[in-house]
Amino acid sequence: MEKTNTHITSTEPGHPKRRRTDAIQERDRLINGNTPISSSVLSSGIRLSAADSFSLTLSNDDWDLLESSRRSISPPARRRVSRERSKPVAKEGTIPLNSSSSSSKNDSTMTISSPIQLTRIDDLHEASNIDTVSLRDILGHPLIKECWLFNYLFDIDFLMNQFDQDVRDLVQVKVVHGSWKKEDSNKMHIDEAATRYSNLQAITAYMPEAFGTHHSKMIILFRHDDQAQIIILTANILPRDWKMTQALWQSPLLPLLPTQVTDPPNPSPLPPLGTGVRFKYDLLAYLLAYGIPKTGPLITHLKSYAFDSIRGALIASVPSKLTLHPPDQSTSPLWGWPSLKRALGIIPSTSTSTPHIMIQVSSVASIGEKWPQNTFLPTLATTSTPTSNKYPPKFSLIFPTTSEIRDSRNGYSSGGSIHMRTQSLAQQKQLAYFRPMLCHWGHPTSPLPIQQPQPSSSQTFPRSAHRTLFPPHQKTYLHFSSPALKTLDWALLTSANLSLQAWGAAPNSQRHVRVCSYEIGVLVWPALWGEDARMVPVFGADLPTATDVSGMHDARSAVEEASDEVQPLAQITVGWRMGYDLPPVPYAEDEMPWCATLPSEELDSWGRSWGGG
Repeated sequence: MEKTNTHITSTEPGHPKRRRTDAIQERDRLINGNTPISSSVLSSGIRLSAADSFSLTLSNDDWDLLESSRRSISPPARRRVSRERSKPVAKEGTIPLNSSSSSSKNDSTMTISSPIQLTRIDDLHEASNIDTVSLRDILGHPLIKECWLFNYLFDIDFLMNQFDQDVRDLVQVKVVHGSWKKEDSNKMHIDEAATRYSNLQAITAYMPEAFGTHHSKMIILFRHDDQAQIIILTANILPRDWKMTQALWQSPLLPLLPTQVTDPPNPSPLPPLGTGVRFKYDLLAYLLAYGIPKTGPLITHLKSYAFDSIRGALIASVPSKLTLHPPDQSTSPLWGWPSLKRALGIIPSTSTSTPHIMIQVSSVASIGEKWPQNTFLPTLATTSTPTSNKYPPKFSLIFPTTSEIRDSRNGYSSGGSIHMRTQSLAQQKQLAYFRPMLCHWGHPTSPLPIQQPQPSSSQTFPRSAHRTLFPPHQKTYLHFSSPALKTLDWALLTSANLSLQAWGAAPNSQRHVRVCSYEIGVLVWPALWGEDARMVPVFGADLPTATDVSGMHDARSAVEEASDEVQPLAQITVGWRMGYDLPPVPYAEDEMPWCATLPSEELDSWGRSWGGG
């Protein structure tokens, strides 16, 4: 937006100097806690709710102001918020379902923005970065006082540069990783960097499994205004990862519990899946798996916060040996695919034709054919609907080809984080099993993502996510209700790739399931927003548009015509931000998935060959 001073004096609300002054005053009042804060929306972009609860939203200009203004940080007076006032924050809108100039409750739908966001890619056109999030957006807030980061790989200098420059040396940073071997390069880098940052503590996760990894990717923030936030993401804390297609889920800002309220230590039965209280219980159980000496202080701290505003189920893995039907199953946590199966068992299917389940990962391990066929794919097909067997799902595996990696914006270097081995006889047999499911990452007719995307009509296919030239490191599992790919029954964002270590092996003769790795993700489904809610894929922005809503109802009309079933209109439409194009395009017979261990002499987009390894 261009700035102009025409007809604006420095005392008018829209003038940059006035906005700068307002931001300074509100920042100082907020940080120092000297004056009560009333409910208001300032011209500077700072939004404040009721006096006992507030959130802070800053415009780009305000961020520049905060970065350039030196100030001392001292915590404000503690504010506790009752659970009744804790509400989720989401972008919303209303779209008429017909062309009439007047709309009523029955012919319009409330739209709610996607519960996940894509990460910002600097090489993309700004129009393809709408509603995206950078690591600095997450960590750069000046009110952050403590930050716990759980991840696989770290570049500590890159990490520390994401914090606000005026509090960078004050934020207490805890880095949790699984690199326990002394010769591990990741461990050596973290340990060396920790000597240069006095406010950083490295914590090595307990790794009992030889083939397990600490693959979870999560950030937990505590702020000076007594609010906390949970972020679950797919990117390592490495510069190169933020040049790939990644996604993340952010909780609302979580207030402190009222002083007189405490959560029961071992509720029985457990709160319903999808509720914030259950999310909190499962998150604390996950953190407990690290051991009290490592995460005890974090667990104690999180117990003081209200999670009521969260919508979603935590799906996680920890190194463990599970019993599928424990005697205390009402309170026993489950991990890996048993956890996912339990959650999907409460979600109804809206399918009246063949549903389509899409698996999109950055790595496919050597898993053979029996495990996906007998254990994992049936888990993804689980539903609470008794008649779901009438329509067995179609499965697609979204994975980039060799040419998609070679021709991508960053060429072969993008393939260093993407793995599917195809050399050995067993791996070739596995490839033959998956080949009918394999689909391209991008669509051949997609517009180049470095160009400005063009609007499309409601019937236009393909729908482009504008990420074709930026291969994926995100992991998503999506259940579309029909071949039309217009509505979703559920969606999962996770760190877990397609492997036995991540999800757990098939049960043995004693009904035990062995899980090797740490993983974490969030599962969402439409009913979390209302009984009549529907979820739709959205492209280019987080909030569903008239295109998305009309497409959903076009698909609904087609289903009704085919099945003679009348389905209710959705009064709530929730978006799910897509990182890849629809519909998926199957591999040609001569196309192969990218294999990072195979060399390639053909030059990539940077004129480089690939040595494999």
